[in-house]
Amino acid sequence: MSVDWDAVRAQFPALQNWTYLNTATYGQVPRRATERLASHFAHRDELACWDFVTWFDDMDRVRDLIGRLIHCERNDIAFVQNASTALALIVGGLDWKQGDRVVTLEGEFPNNIYAPSVLARRGIDFVETSWENFYAAVDDRTRLVAISSANYITGFVPPLEEISAFLRRRGVLLYVDGTQTVGALQFDVRCVQPDMLAVHGYKWLNSPDGAAFMYVAPGLRQQLDPVVVGWRSHRGWRNVDNLHHGVPEFAESAEKYEGGMLPFALLYAMGASIEFILEIGPDAIERRVLGLAEQVREIARRLGGEPVSVDSAIVSVRFPGRDPSPLARALKEKHVLVAARHGLLRISPHFYNNESDLEQLSNALTHSL
Repeated sequence: MSVDWDAVRAQFPALQNWTYLNTATYGQVPRRATERLASHFAHRDELACWDFVTWFDDMDRVRDLIGRLIHCERNDIAFVQNASTALALIVGGLDWKQGDRVVTLEGEFPNNIYAPSVLARRGIDFVETSWENFYAAVDDRTRLVAISSANYITGFVPPLEEISAFLRRRGVLLYVDGTQTVGALQFDVRCVQPDMLAVHGYKWLNSPDGAAFMYVAPGLRQQLDPVVVGWRSHRGWRNVDNLHHGVPEFAESAEKYEGGMLPFALLYAMGASIEFILEIGPDAIERRVLGLAEQVREIARRLGGEPVSVDSAIVSVRFPGRDPSPLARALKEKHVLVAARHGLLRISPHFYNNESDLEQLSNALTHSL
């Protein structure tokens, strides 16, 4: 079934005034998501929040939507504030031994560099390696590999299925930050088999800041204790009339990592955005995003640019002799929004973009270079 991309685009009001090609920084939130958020606040006013326990039932339905998107079960999903929070669970929750090693790739998003580096005070080695030397960097002391599903600077998409299989054979945990692809490119946890996948929805999932989730594999849940413990930590927390007051008995599901209340309004909005993605079809979205990204590469090459990524929604381009920061500012003056990252101009179209946006980009670049 064909997609009415004009109708899809109409859901994003910011696109009326901007040529927006910067989803790798921020995704646009559709009207239906903001309406869902507003509806929740109206509902609170109507019932004075007496039905708050039923909101958790709604959150379980959002878990089901996430499960459909990344191909897992409801019980595998916990809501978190952001990807940093998910990574902190591993850093703070694993039973580390002196001499253990954490490996990541050079140029990774700061989360994956900062968080493991603090383990140095506990005698844990932290290694940043090039992709070419990645497999050699994983030795018999390596406990964890923390990488992104796409590099935020270059757009490089590592072969996660291959990496995961390599690590499983060696008993090494795999943490994946999927914030830069999930919502644009398809992700199947059954194929990749990460131990943890963290996704902050404010980029490619078109959700508000603070709406994030983590997939925690059943095997990891057996060895990873919660680091946030609160009134929802006991498996019987729904009995709010008579909450448990002994030592908490944790549930087997990933929900045990949430601890307390949830940012309901934000998660309702994220649920609406994921519904939208599922209605359009993740396969159709991936084809459109990659097709638009390839057209951006062709525009860049025609204007003397050198794209450094392929098969990625993130198009990072080097323009020899040009500093991308003032170039990005010049484009902004023309209402074309892109980003500059570490010497590269980063252009990141999403499914709500169209060929008219790319024509505006081409014209703006032509007059700015």
